[in-house]
Amino acid sequence: MSISSLSTGTGEAHRIHPGRVLGVMCAGMFLVLLDVTIVNVALPSIGHGLRSDVAMLQWVVDGYVVAIAGLLLAGGTIGDRIGHRRVLIAGFAIFGVASLICATAPDVGVLIGARVVQGVGGALLLPSTMAVIVEVFPDRAGQARALGTWAAISSLALPAGPLLGGALVGWLGWRPVFWVNVPLAALTIAATLWTAPARPGNRGRELDVPGLAGFVLGLGGLVFTIISIGHDAGPAVIAASAVVTLAALATAMISAARSRHPVLPLDLLRRKDFLSPNVVALTMNLIFNGLLFVTTLYLQDVLGYSPLASGLSVLPLAIPLVVLAPVAGRITAARGPRTSVTLGCAIAILGSLALTQLHAGSGIGWLLAGFGLLGCGSGLITASVVAAVVRATPADRAGLATGTSNTARQIGTAGGVAIFGAVAGSPTGTHFVASLHWLALATAVAWAGALILTRYGLAGRSTSE
Repeated sequence: MSISSLSTGTGEAHRIHPGRVLGVMCAGMFLVLLDVTIVNVALPSIGHGLRSDVAMLQWVVDGYVVAIAGLLLAGGTIGDRIGHRRVLIAGFAIFGVASLICATAPDVGVLIGARVVQGVGGALLLPSTMAVIVEVFPDRAGQARALGTWAAISSLALPAGPLLGGALVGWLGWRPVFWVNVPLAALTIAATLWTAPARPGNRGRELDVPGLAGFVLGLGGLVFTIISIGHDAGPAVIAASAVVTLAALATAMISAARSRHPVLPLDLLRRKDFLSPNVVALTMNLIFNGLLFVTTLYLQDVLGYSPLASGLSVLPLAIPLVVLAPVAGRITAARGPRTSVTLGCAIAILGSLALTQLHAGSGIGWLLAGFGLLGCGSGLITASVVAAVVRATPADRAGLATGTSNTARQIGTAGGVAIFGAVAGSPTGTHFVASLHWLALATAVAWAGALILTRYGLAGRSTSE
């Protein structure tokens, strides 16, 4: 399918070009992911500029990610209900305004609050970009190739973020890291209005508000509890946070079981072909972003690297994601998702083991080797698990399914930053480097678990294709 004759809703009938739509959707995903990686390399400068400790820096990342993870399922459902193009426009607008507030934040509290609002915009964007791609590429082989391209182009945020962030922070300070989003958001709104099909949604689908509230509160409470434990909060604070977290998550599960249109798709999560790729994606993001958080602190505060040098040092982690994503898409189209994900997990185990050799005065040879292997493994996994989720989902639930997939990834990101930051502690502490060794060993074990799950739960070659 190369061209469709659907109306874009701009007042006249335009012919829809799937390639152009794919490009704009990739740009939207790129913008959201850029704000994870570009901020990571700026964290030490933000900490010095706003006098923030490691716990508050974790919230600069996790405030954004928790909002995305908590609201992605709602974003997918809203897109299914009112049409994904409308949701995309709203998401870009919210994201741009919040970026403006981030850039002018007078203290870390305002910055974290604005990052949460940015996350709301991102939660609207992410599932709709994927759902629109699925709409304009209806055949499975075409979807696999398109999603591979989507993963590759959006993954450019990973090398672009540290490089752009390092350059901006080094030359102009940390605030331009957020200023750059404002014109990008405006341009993407215009491109979406011109290219994306304005298909009507299914207004019969209602939003599970109690389930959504419980899920958002529970996820935020979980991250708060982990960060509090890692930074020696009082027992009363930790206990209260744990109780609120459990009560909120229980509310979300009960509401999902009773609702006609639950925010948590329990029926899909009971299917191993849907659950397994989402767990693998969660594991990948947890490891990837947890390591990115602590190694950025390691590079700048332990080894004394500049922000730009730190950005250059993480390129071996990021570039393979871009290069190998289309390869993974082609492998998935030909052989099913299992082959690519299995190979990716095996390579990633080796990368994690390489990071056990990090030391305060040993240079970055082992870091670059580990990052390169982890990047290759993740590059083979990313597009393939997305394709696996799409294959396991009914077409009329594309928004909810892609929202679930991205939620799993963002839960992994939030959990990774919280767990790795809590275990490693302050980079000026005496046990920081030793903690990196234990974290590297733990990630190797986690990759092995993902490998076993892949063999059990992901599809191989389909005989019907």
